[in-house]
Amino acid sequence: MIIAAKNEGAQIGECINSVSFADEVLVLDSGSTDDTATRARKAGANVHTTDWPGYGPQQQRGINLATSDWVLSLDADERITEHLHDEIQAAICRPDFDGYFLPRHSSLCGVFIEHGGWRPDYTLRLVRRPLAGFTDHFLHAHMTVNGKAGHLKSPIVHYSYRTLDDLLEKMNRYSKGAAIDSFTRGGSSSLTKALAKGIWAFVRTYFVRQGFRDGHIGLVLAIYNAQTTYYKYLRLWMMTNDKLKETPKKFFK
Repeated sequence: MIIAAKNEGAQIGECINSVSFADEVLVLDSGSTDDTATRARKAGANVHTTDWPGYGPQQQRGINLATSDWVLSLDADERITEHLHDEIQAAICRPDFDGYFLPRHSSLCGVFIEHGGWRPDYTLRLVRRPLAGFTDHFLHAHMTVNGKAGHLKSPIVHYSYRTLDDLLEKMNRYSKGAAIDSFTRGGSSSLTKALAKGIWAFVRTYFVRQGFRDGHIGLVLAIYNAQTTYYKYLRLWMMTNDKLKETPKKFFK
């Protein structure tokens, strides 16, 4: 089991406890200034202190350090339920697949979201170690499998945005990371494109994906998605426009 973490002292213990069935738990701590490493060791994890090369390369380090037959990748704000534990134990004993997509059930400021594109939110997280890899995206890197993948039913519980401050911090970080990923792959933008993409993100979340069914918090999510998308393309426009003060080098700091 692999967890990439920084300053997650408040959550790391619960995350590790939820995977007590794992043969090994590796925490890659990229320079925490809180008690993340101490709490992780206390919970039984093997902690490796590293720099931060990006999410994908960090997870790849974890895969390279792992020794078990299967690798499960989690973030510190995620938990494995008892039902999912049972599914995982059964799945890794079968020869059918080399990896598994796991659904996630995520919360926003304490409320679990059912619509708006947040469920079932399948993500590849469990892979036979020799066949596992990670993409090198700066932000939304994802696990890969050199083989056949199946799907499990029970979700990872994801405490993704605990407070409004957390949501605002992630809006800034995610829009920046997404802009960097697009920039490094030759993407371009404009102010018009940023506005159009932001509006469409709201419409898609709130109406197309029925975020309105989650009530007020569904509206909050739609606005959040709209703003994050708008700022992603606004940043990208500034990064590729020589007349603006925001140069690409500033975004990589």
